[in-house]
Amino acid sequence: MAETSTGIQGRAERTYVLRLAAEIATKSRRTRGQFLQALARNVRDALDQVDPSAVLDEEWSRLLVRSRSPRLPTVLGRVFGLSSVSPYDAVVPADLAEIVEAGRRLYADRVKGRRYAVRARRSGRHSFSSHDIHVELGAALNPGAEVNLDDPDIRVEVEVRESTAYLFAERIPGAGGLPLGVEGRAVALISGGYDSAVAAALMLKRGVALDYVFCNLGGEAYERAVLQVAKVLADDWSYGTRPRLLALDFSEIVEALQREVRPAYLQVVLKRMMYRVGSRVAEELGGEALVTGEALGQVSSQTLRNLRAIEPAASLPVFRPLIGFDKEQIIDRARSLGTAALSEKVREYCAITPGRPVTGASVAAVDAAERNLDPKLISRAMETVRSHDLRDLAPSDLVSPYLFTSEIPEGTIVLDCRSPAEYRHWHLPGAEHRPEWDLLRSFKALDRGPTYVLYCAHGIQSAHIAERMQREGFEAYSFREGMRGILAWAEEKGARVP
Repeated sequence: MAETSTGIQGRAERTYVLRLAAEIATKSRRTRGQFLQALARNVRDALDQVDPSAVLDEEWSRLLVRSRSPRLPTVLGRVFGLSSVSPYDAVVPADLAEIVEAGRRLYADRVKGRRYAVRARRSGRHSFSSHDIHVELGAALNPGAEVNLDDPDIRVEVEVRESTAYLFAERIPGAGGLPLGVEGRAVALISGGYDSAVAAALMLKRGVALDYVFCNLGGEAYERAVLQVAKVLADDWSYGTRPRLLALDFSEIVEALQREVRPAYLQVVLKRMMYRVGSRVAEELGGEALVTGEALGQVSSQTLRNLRAIEPAASLPVFRPLIGFDKEQIIDRARSLGTAALSEKVREYCAITPGRPVTGASVAAVDAAERNLDPKLISRAMETVRSHDLRDLAPSDLVSPYLFTSEIPEGTIVLDCRSPAEYRHWHLPGAEHRPEWDLLRSFKALDRGPTYVLYCAHGIQSAHIAERMQREGFEAYSFREGMRGILAWAEEKGARVP
C-alpha cells in the first residue's frame, strides 16, 4: 500500500541512484533498450507502492529517483535488474572546492577513528581529474582517520556528471538478475512450503513473470495459507506484473489414486497429475514452461529415476531451479525472501503413500500404474479452478474469522490434534487427544450438540479439520495461532505451561 501524502509530507526529498545489474550492460544496444524499458516500468510500479509522487529519470546506464519516502531503498532493493541503490548525501556544482567542502562537512565526523577510502568517477569536461578529488577530499578527511583503499570501513564516493557532482557513502545491494518480464511467462506449481516459493523467486530473478497453480489436497484453510506465501512473492518480488494464483480442488483425484493406483506408486502418479494440470493452465495463460520446487533426492518422488518417470506428463519444459540445492540452502533463501515464517506453518499434504514409496520408477511402470484412471479427471479438476489476483488480495481476504477462535467457552470440547508424543509432553488440561488424520476419518461420529475447539502446532491442520466439520453441521473452530495461542490462553487462566 502506498504511503499517503500526509505520511511523507515534511520529509526532506532525497535523490537515489539505481545502478543496472551487470548482465544488462553486456546486451546489444537494442536488447539493452528493451530491458531498460521493462526495468523502468517495474521501478515505477515499485515506487507507486510507497510514493506515487516520486520522480523517475531514465538514463542509459542508470536510473535516478527523487522521493521523500524512507521505505524507498527497501522496496527498490527487491526490483530485479538492479545491482545497487545509493541515496545521494549531497548534490553540488561540479567544482573541486565545493566537492571537497561538501565531503568534509558530511563525512569528517563519520570517518574519524576509522578506515576510509575515496572513490571518484567523472564524465564530461572539467578543470580537475578524478585523481584530484581522491587527493583533495582524502586529505580533508584525513585528520583522525586512516586511509585504506583495500579494506575501508567507509567508502566515500563522488560521481561527477557534466555540471553536477553527487556525493554518497552507502550502497544498498539490489536484487540483481534481469528485469521481470523480459524472458516471458511461466507457471509455477506452489504448495506453500519452502521449496516452491524459493524456486519461483529464482525464476523471477531470471526475468520470468509467473502465475501460480495450487493443487489443493487440504481444504480452504490450506488454500489461504498458500495464498499468504504467494502474496509475499507477488507484493514484494513481482513489481511490474499482476501474478495470479489458480487453486484447483484435487480431492477427487486423490480419491481416485487411492482407489486405482498401487500404493507404492501413489506419489509419482500424483506428481504426474499435477504436471498435467500445471501444463494445461500454463497453455491457457500463455505460459511457456512449468516451474517446480523439486530438489534432487530430497524426498522419494524426487529421485533421478522418478523425476524421469514423472516428466513425460508435462506438455511444456519443466524447470527445476532448486535441483542441486540442499534443504538448509533453500530455507536460508526463504528467510531472505520473507516467506520462511509462513512456509514453516504450512503443512504439505502431498505425502499420500501409506507405506514405502517407489524410488526408482520407470516410465513404463508409471504408465501402467495409472492405466485405470478416468481420463476425464484432469478436465473435472480444471472445472474447480478458483483464480486469485494476488496483488489485489487484501489482508481480510486471507483470514477466515469464522474458522478461528481465541476463547474456549465453558462446556466446549477441546480436541488436541497433535502427535501422541506432543500430547504426552503437555496438553491443555481436559483436552482429548484426537490426532488429525484419525479425526478427519472419524469426526462424523461425534455428537453434533457441543461446540468443539481444535488445536494443533500452528493452527493450519486444525483449521482444515474445523472447516470440514463445519461443512457437516458441527460448530467447530480452530484455536488461533495453534500452540502459541493455546499456551498464552492457558497461562492467562492460571494453568501450568511448559
